[in-house]
Formats: sequence, structure tokens, C-alpha cells
Amino acid sequence: MKKNNLVLLCAFFAMVTLTFSCKEAAKKETSEKEITEDQIIAKAKEIHANVITLDTHCDINVNNFTDSINYTQRLDSQVNIPKMEEGGLDVAWLIVYTGQDTLTAEGYKKAYNNAISKFEAIHRLCEDIAPGKIGLALNSEDVRRHHVAGKKVAMIGIENGYPIGTDISNVKKFYDLGGRYMSLAHQGHSQLSDSNTGEKDSVWLHNGLSELGKEVITEMNKYGMMIDVSHPSKEAMRQMIELTKAPVIASHSSARALCNHSRNLDDEQLQWLKENGGVVQTVAFASYVDTEKAEAFNALADKILKEEAEKNNFAILEWDDVRALSDEARGAYYKEYMALRDKIKPQIDSLSEAGNPVDVSDFVDHIDYMVEKIGIDHVGISSDFDGGGGIYGWNDASETLNVTIELVKRGYTEEDIEKLWSGNLLRVLDEVQAVAKEIS
Repeated sequence: MKKNNLVLLCAFFAMVTLTFSCKEAAKKETSEKEITEDQIIAKAKEIHANVITLDTHCDINVNNFTDSINYTQRLDSQVNIPKMEEGGLDVAWLIVYTGQDTLTAEGYKKAYNNAISKFEAIHRLCEDIAPGKIGLALNSEDVRRHHVAGKKVAMIGIENGYPIGTDISNVKKFYDLGGRYMSLAHQGHSQLSDSNTGEKDSVWLHNGLSELGKEVITEMNKYGMMIDVSHPSKEAMRQMIELTKAPVIASHSSARALCNHSRNLDDEQLQWLKENGGVVQTVAFASYVDTEKAEAFNALADKILKEEAEKNNFAILEWDDVRALSDEARGAYYKEYMALRDKIKPQIDSLSEAGNPVDVSDFVDHIDYMVEKIGIDHVGISSDFDGGGGIYGWNDASETLNVTIELVKRGYTEEDIEKLWSGNLLRVLDEVQAVAKEIS
């Protein structure tokens, strides 16, 4: 009997010991997991500080480029200097965007004036308002020089070649003003190129590029301006790559295989871009990353927003209608809209945590796919901030580090991350400018 009790007692102590051992092992595993997460963040911060982070697409509103309201302040805009500093975003391509209008002399004149006002606003920021904080870069050497000096960097992209009108000399004029890439169309066919929007009804104006558009490609090669294929149609892109003597970029597009939106590039287009030596700048625009997920989450968020809008007698417009407004009207609308969003921010934040918004992980899925499909040398990063872009975790420039953290989690090296954030884009810019020198 005593022997049996002894056996039972030993078994009991063995069980207790095993239980404590298991608990200690679980604690150790949890601790190691926490340390690993901390190590990932620490590594990401180190890499983020070492590389030049560059976003190829940030829209602007000229009303934010005045003596009293400007990017030295932490405005409601997704991009400004304080938010760039907070998130470690070094280079922002500020966009000279013009919405598509009629193909008439009056339309071209209005578009030209709009473009000039945005060029002037960017120059005003860099030369008059905050020359000690941000510098305008015209090439990769300028980028590195401003970066070493501790400044943020602005570069200029042109979204829609419509402001050129029918005057081919405007290509050089826009280049001289600092434009270093240009797309030949936006939402709707321009005088230069068909737009991706033609997919909706299969109605095309040029079946690719117009004769004037082909001349513009030649001029862009001549002066060293990168050709942006993000908004033009697939056939227009094919013709651009056939005509150009230099690599092209897609300034803000993602992978169509993962999200079937006409603004994204399909596998054939990605292959064309790889063979051309170009780069696709993966875009953090929720509906281009995952349309279904974005629409489902937005329906929940919009319900909250609409309820608040009704309380404040505010009419919410479709995004295309907002972009069609004048700068002044759009600025006033956006200011009131953002004030409304600020009111419901706690509710949206709670919804984001409990719901299923498009997030940084979904975004990096596109980077993964395109890196696997066309190689690490042909993929980059963009946001389309202040133009509809933004995802959960990278919804303004202050959250830029989160992208690097996700890349580190997935095993990308510092060399890889440097290429994705700026190396590939600046390499293409160098090659495009080298071609221009050969031509001249």
C-alpha cells in the first residue's frame, strides 16, 4: 500500500514538474516571439534610416502652398513636411495633376494655366517658403545632395499630358519647370493617348497613341523626362514601349492578377515593362489593392460618414466629381470633408480594428507578386496620397515606417528594400537622362 502511495506521489510530482516545465516553455516561446517582433521593428527602423525612401505619387492643392498655409505645418493633407519627418519619408513626388476636359483650345488653355499654377506652387515651397527644409530635385544627384544636407526632397511628376495642348514645345517648358515624368492621359482620352477608362465601354479615340502623342514620346526621350504608363490604355502602353528609347515607369499601379482593376498592370504588361528595363511603383490605393475588400469596408465606413454628414448638412461627392472641381472649390470641399472625417475618426479607428480594411500586408502582397514575376529590380513604392490613396497602416506620410516593417517581416534584405524604396526609380531616371544626353 505504501509502495502504491509512493508511486502515486512520484507521479503527482512528475505531473507538477511537467506542468511547470510546459508553462516555462510557453513563457519562453512567448518571450522569444516578443523579442523577435522587437528585433524586426528595430531592424526595420535601422534600414528605414539607412535608405532613401521615395514615394512617386503625392497630389497637391495649391491652397496649401501659401505664406500662411503650407507644408511646413502639420496640415490635414496626407503629405507635408512634419508628417514626412515623423514617418521617415525622404522624397515626395509632388504632382502637377490636371483633370480631363474638352479637346478644344479653351480646354487646353485652362489646363495649361492649372498646370503652371501647380509648378509655381511647388517652386514656391522649395525656394521661398521652406528652402531650408525641402529642396527640389531634378536628378538623382540632387536627391542625394539634399538628403545628405538633412532636407526633405520634392520632385515633380505630371499626371495627364492634356495641358500640353497641341503645342509640342510645352514638353520642354514643363521639363524646364522641373517635370521629370509625365503620363499622357488620365480619366478619359486625351489628345495624346487613350486612357485605361476605355475598357468600360471599349470606345477608343486613337487606338493607342495619337500622332501628336507619338511626337510627345520622342520629345520626352529628347529631354530626359520619364514616360508614365499608369493611366494610359494597354495598347497605348504597348506603343509607348515600342517607340521609346528609354525605360518607362508606372508611377502608381499594382498587379492586375491580384486585383482586376484597369488601373493595374496585367502579367503581359509587367513583362513588357521588365523587358524595357522600367519599374512599376506599387500603389497603396485601397481599391487597386483589393477592390472587394475595399468596397466592403468602405460601405461600413461610409454609413458612419453619411450619418455625420447629414447631421452637418454636408453633401458627399463622388471622387471623380471632386477632382472635376476647381482648385478653390476642391480645397473648400476637402477642408470640410476632412473636418467631418476628424469627427468620426474614433469610430473609423474602432471599425478598422474590428473590421477588415485593406492594409499594409495586402499592399505588400502586390510587391511580393511583382518581385516574383519580374524581379526585384523592376518594382517600387507609391501612395497616391491626397489623390485617393492610403491604406490601413499607411494612411499618410507619418506611417511610412510600417511599410518597411512589413518588408522586413517578409525577409527582404536592406539591399532589396533600398531598391524598392528608391534605388530602382532613381536608376530609371538616370538611364532616361543618359539617353537624352546621347540624343542631344
